[in-house]
Amino acid sequence: MSTLESIETDILILGSGGAGLFAALHASNAAPDLSITVAVKGLLGKSGCTRMVQGGYNVALSPDDSLERHFMDTIEGGKWLNRQDLAWALVVGAQERIRELENELGCFFDRNEDGTVHQKAFAGQTFDRTVHKGDLTGIEIISRLAEQVWSRGLGRLEDHRAVEMIPAKDGSGLAGVLMIDIRSGGFLFVRAKAVLLATGGGPTMYRFHTPSGEKTCDGMAMALRAGLSLRDMEMVQFHPTGLLAGTDTRMTGTVLEEGLRGHGAYLLDGNGERFMDRYDERAERATRDIVSRAMFEEMRTGKVGPLGGLYLSTAHLDEADIRRHFPGMVERCADCGFDLAGDKVEVVPTAHYMMGGVEFEADCGTALGGLFVAGEDTGGVHGANRLGGNGVANSTVFGGIAGDTMGRWVPKEGELREPDENALDAAIALCRTPFGKPPGDLEAVREKLATIMWDDVGIIRDKASLDRAEGALQDLEAELDNIGVADDDLAYNLTWHDWMNLKNLILVSRAITASAAVREDSRGAHYRSDFPAASALETSAFTRVVMENGILETSTRPVEFSRVRPGETLLGKNSG
Repeated sequence: MSTLESIETDILILGSGGAGLFAALHASNAAPDLSITVAVKGLLGKSGCTRMVQGGYNVALSPDDSLERHFMDTIEGGKWLNRQDLAWALVVGAQERIRELENELGCFFDRNEDGTVHQKAFAGQTFDRTVHKGDLTGIEIISRLAEQVWSRGLGRLEDHRAVEMIPAKDGSGLAGVLMIDIRSGGFLFVRAKAVLLATGGGPTMYRFHTPSGEKTCDGMAMALRAGLSLRDMEMVQFHPTGLLAGTDTRMTGTVLEEGLRGHGAYLLDGNGERFMDRYDERAERATRDIVSRAMFEEMRTGKVGPLGGLYLSTAHLDEADIRRHFPGMVERCADCGFDLAGDKVEVVPTAHYMMGGVEFEADCGTALGGLFVAGEDTGGVHGANRLGGNGVANSTVFGGIAGDTMGRWVPKEGELREPDENALDAAIALCRTPFGKPPGDLEAVREKLATIMWDDVGIIRDKASLDRAEGALQDLEAELDNIGVADDDLAYNLTWHDWMNLKNLILVSRAITASAAVREDSRGAHYRSDFPAASALETSAFTRVVMENGILETSTRPVEFSRVRPGETLLGKNSG
């Protein structure tokens, strides 16, 4: 059985996506003398969702665009549920961060013939403002960020998974994080003055999903168990065009990015007919929630392709142009036997992003002293629907803010706190739950979870489906708790980690279900067929979920319209 080791660092960053790496660099700049450690479940520079970003980065750069226009697109896309000070910080910070990416970190984005940065069309926006590097934008960003982290010699804990946030013995805040060294299976307690939660979301509890399998909502699950409140958890975004390559390949669910539809690609039913103009005047360029819902409705009619999906077609466009602008996707589709550039491919809506997450302040602080949060672990920036291209902007903008905040906060207020030993023991015991029990079928549990979430808490929901899901998830967690894992060799014990992954996914699935049940209207990514209309925007409220004594408690809070109210606009105004 593994033993507990301990190390100390000034700043511990959980996650090495855009948020985590930007935070590490900004904290290093703000306070060069601090020890900074980046912990990642896989390998730094190779893990996380930012690396997988194809589409691009939204930012108002053109003289014909504006911060106000980007902000209004974000608020209207979010159906007025956004926390407006956070949305404003996003659009302002994006301008600073994109120049930092190019001028300081060496990112090379696509440019126009006159040398200006090329910005392409993305759905739900009134201006073409998406900066990109072909369709491999995330690789460009993460590669440059990782190079900087390596060159500065910052601490790294690779193949380490965070399993629990441990409070201080005296209740004064966070003492550190319990981790597992995946390479040995040993427990490691990392004592830190400040911790950044930037593990990303990853709705892999759904049958079709875009994130890699390592993304299992670990950060949100840890936050719930630590007593933090999460908001907007019912808002799970389904990207309309996930590749449908069959049931026996992980390529199914992989995103065919939104820029294709912005470029003019059509969505077709199984008979080869366009349908989106019947659902929205913007047709294929409507927001992701509208397109996904329309596709789901079309699939219900039975007019589908041989694998049960619909088609994304570029056959009417210039083939060479598609190959030039979208080389990564063309190559991936070719690997699966599909001709994206000259024909059509079968697609299905795929769970892509979680708008909900930990409630936090504009400086990335949380209600737990010493804990900061950034990226997809947070809620409030996007409201009910994230615009494509706002995700990587969110991670990098707030990652930088978090790094700046921690770099200022730690020298003045940070301290190494004594951990609560009882909390440490309880966290280790939770991880060891499956040891000594008879083995079971974890893959069957995963399949049941996918069925529950896709069928009953997916693109279209109602009270009956949510009630079914609530009971089924409780039963599924009990089933999981009775499944054993061999503990004779804990080094790279992937069965054990699968068990922990499922534990976190089920908890976050319960939070999604509970939040969806309390929202009795339809808004953005959340659609209730028994409450199909949106409630009055003027009385908008967001959901909140918190876990107390193992029980999820939900409530609602009114949205604060701090910059603009429904029916108003910032366009043409100096918003300051």
